[in-house]
Amino acid sequence: MAEAIRLQRLVGAQINEALEQLAALRIRVFRDWPYLYDGDADYEARYLRTYAQSEQAVCVLAWEGERVVGAATGIPLADETEEVIKPIREAGLLVESVFYFGESVLLPEYRGRGIGVGFMNEREEHARSLGYAVAMFCSVQRPATHPRRPEGYVPLDAFWQKRGFQPEDTLQAWFRWKDLDDLEETVKPLRFWSKRLSSS
Repeated sequence: MAEAIRLQRLVGAQINEALEQLAALRIRVFRDWPYLYDGDADYEARYLRTYAQSEQAVCVLAWEGERVVGAATGIPLADETEEVIKPIREAGLLVESVFYFGESVLLPEYRGRGIGVGFMNEREEHARSLGYAVAMFCSVQRPATHPRRPEGYVPLDAFWQKRGFQPEDTLQAWFRWKDLDDLEETVKPLRFWSKRLSSS
């Protein structure tokens, strides 16, 4: 019988404890649609260091026994990379009021068990405790005609909307990474989603 899933919240420098596991999960899960990320250990080390160096960043780990099967991160937008901050600043929004949700990665066999809801709840609770007014994240946009798009693929839009997030159609970020089968990095558009965080 499968063990119950346990969520663990790490904050700030505590995230250093999970960097190796988090990088491995990102490389594994983000190979799949719609990310198609050809994982790079050096990139992972640079990217995740941003979270470990932020005092208010959070990493939520999902444990089954002694094994990490999923993780989700969040960070004050002001501590994020410029590619994330720039569209918010240029839109005239207050960067300091936003808590940004990074990845939410979960091994396929553990999906559909409410862990994603737990990841959202943990990060929202953390952001509220710090006084942030808005939570945001980005989702990658792929064309419907992309050759690697799985038949019958259903995006997570309905899940995010059920959690209170709405797409910000006028806000877009641009990220670079190397897709599977590509020889070099290319630029991808990502859409912002946002949610007002109540104080209750």
